[in-house]
Amino acid sequence: MAISLGLLYWQVQNIALLVAFLALVTTTGAVVYFLRPRSNVAEEESSAFADWAVTRLVADQSDVGLAITDRAGRLVCANELFTKWFNGPAIPPQLPLQDGGNDLLATAGRDAWRDGRGYAEGLKRGVAEYNAKVMRAGQGDEYLLWQFKPQRRSDILEDTIRMVGGATGRALSEAGVLTCVIGGEGRIRGSNQGFALRATGREEANISGRNFINFMRSDDKGTIFFERDGRHGTPVRLFHIPLDRSQEKGPALILLIDDDGGMVERGKALEQIEAMLSLLPLGLALTDRDGRFLFFNNAFGRVAGVGEGEKPLYPGDLMIRDDKSAVADAVRRYASGPTMSGDLAVRLRSGGEDPVALGIAGVRGLGDAAVLLSIKDNSEETKLKSQVAQATKMQAVGQLAGGVAHDFNNILTAIIGHCDLMLLRHAPGDSDYDDIQQIKNNSNRAAGLTRQLLAFSRQQTLRPQILQLPDVVADVSNLLKRLLDDSIELEVKHGRNLGLVRADPGQLEQVIINLGVNARDAIQSSGANGGKISITTQMVAASDVRALKRDILPVGDYTALFVTDTGKGIPPELIGKIFEPFFTTKEVGKGTGLGLSTVYGIVKQSGGYIFADSKPGEGATFSIYFPVHQMSDQETAQLTEPLKAVAKKELWGSGHILLVEDEDMVRAVAERALTRQGYSVVTASDGEEGLQHIDALGEGDEIFDMILSDVVMPNMDGPAMAKQVREKYPDMPILFMSGYAEEQLRKSIDLDNVAFLPKPFSVAQIAEAVGEILTEHVK
Repeated sequence: MAISLGLLYWQVQNIALLVAFLALVTTTGAVVYFLRPRSNVAEEESSAFADWAVTRLVADQSDVGLAITDRAGRLVCANELFTKWFNGPAIPPQLPLQDGGNDLLATAGRDAWRDGRGYAEGLKRGVAEYNAKVMRAGQGDEYLLWQFKPQRRSDILEDTIRMVGGATGRALSEAGVLTCVIGGEGRIRGSNQGFALRATGREEANISGRNFINFMRSDDKGTIFFERDGRHGTPVRLFHIPLDRSQEKGPALILLIDDDGGMVERGKALEQIEAMLSLLPLGLALTDRDGRFLFFNNAFGRVAGVGEGEKPLYPGDLMIRDDKSAVADAVRRYASGPTMSGDLAVRLRSGGEDPVALGIAGVRGLGDAAVLLSIKDNSEETKLKSQVAQATKMQAVGQLAGGVAHDFNNILTAIIGHCDLMLLRHAPGDSDYDDIQQIKNNSNRAAGLTRQLLAFSRQQTLRPQILQLPDVVADVSNLLKRLLDDSIELEVKHGRNLGLVRADPGQLEQVIINLGVNARDAIQSSGANGGKISITTQMVAASDVRALKRDILPVGDYTALFVTDTGKGIPPELIGKIFEPFFTTKEVGKGTGLGLSTVYGIVKQSGGYIFADSKPGEGATFSIYFPVHQMSDQETAQLTEPLKAVAKKELWGSGHILLVEDEDMVRAVAERALTRQGYSVVTASDGEEGLQHIDALGEGDEIFDMILSDVVMPNMDGPAMAKQVREKYPDMPILFMSGYAEEQLRKSIDLDNVAFLPKPFSVAQIAEAVGEILTEHVK
């Protein structure tokens, strides 16, 4: 074993080795505790500990924090990074975390024990933030492997280090400006070539990590020189720009220019400073003691929203009204008294409601200049935070919608099934027939609502086909015309050379209907006397996609669908919310808020992309892009085969069926429906009971002809039961039914030659599905 472990140590350099070691130790039955070996352990235990020591050596090579716990929650092994980040061998989820981090870890651990893996993000410890991944491991799945990775976040310190070491630093060197970045401890983190040459005599010298003060000296008058220049060197003027004003001794950008023995004119020094600041990508500005602008660079003007040719007089002119006085007071305060720095949260007149940090620092010795202002462009960071928050919200609502739809589908299955059974006992014209039919019709409407919820959460069962988009538009345009007023014109145009798309035609029709109805409502609400809705299909080549410059849309060939209306348009503040569930601008009682969210879900689940563009008063355009489908040889052959006559499906049959369903009402409906159609049915409430029926079959007993089972059940689910049945009866036909979507359950089913019946279903639909499977099996 020791030789094998040594070989693995040299050949494998990733986290998977830990799982291999864990599986090996579990297989041999050894129980080892890594954290502290006793001096009097037996020889076998010492050998086992040595194995874990090799595991520790390998784990220490990883750039993630690793820990292993057993089922009792005890810490078995941890690498050096883990103990460093969390102050010793702490046990997940009992780490020194803030803001409920351990609750997230506990949830991830439970998910890992149940599903094999779990995740926890945004774990905070002080200023550090980590993401965790938990995996179940070992031969007997007796351990959890915890992996912690720090979140990589770009900050101003890293940006500034890259700036002074790159092209900007070289430009400053050529202009005579020496720059370096120091950490809070005073050590150099980065510098430009000019500073390295002046400090060491070599441009390529690596001075990172050395103390900045070691390269400088000052005389009794406070004049600053480079140490290497000696007593007769040229004095320099030093500017200290803090990069983190929340720290008293934090990182800073140091700028140095020659002072020519202190005789440089103040005006010329200010000119040099302005030339230097204009080269920096940081938003910087200078004001006088009264707060009037003396200078601001292009980066400052861009972030603050200064228009071309505009010359604001005061910094407060760039802020909203509520922040003007606070900025003016801060500038006057920093312009007098001792040199100090700080920052202020303000809202720009061009930046909406999101505040930005305005850095303020007092400067001296630059003539009229008294205050240095800095501002950072947080638009991308704010946009990213908004996108993450929106994605998290949509995911949470999607999971909720999928769960509600699943439970509701079970209820609807029972209602529709009982209605079908009652209709079999009543003939048209009976007093109760119309009432039962009305109940069934409303249940089908409710089933349509659950399909909308599943479409929004991208969890519905699609039946994709290879089709031409104009054919779908043509089929639905006649229906759409009946939904529009006579005053609204519907225009349909088709492009040439359109590629094939793979999608569910029924769902595409729903997309077009929803967009058309929304366009109709937009035109009617605008108050205009009539309007026009245009539906256009068009081929979009890869070159056209590049010209669109949409970050979300990958480059490729697409078949596009455009729906345009002449309504009042969508306000800019609302266009980012229109695809959210339950968001509507219609009056109370005149909209569910699921129309566009359903469209979004169908398009995304079909592999497409949807965008909304609008200018107030000029209508709106919804653009949908479906990737062009490249057909395989098998698909091409299927399309060219002549159509075969479809025989009428027979609902009556005979056979011995095992029905497994945990919902009593659904199980009762399915049993009665199949029994009426001539089948012999045995029922079970979960997978374990179903296996008991299988195992109880003797030599003379009738073997089940097929199994009809729910997917998600307590104790043992349908796929787990089916796998054990297939070991004994490899050819056993299996029909799964579920209120969840087939695509969502495909990974958990993981079986060949199985059929799927979505809930809710009618008596005829379940009989038809069972009959088809038994017919194919007999063939």
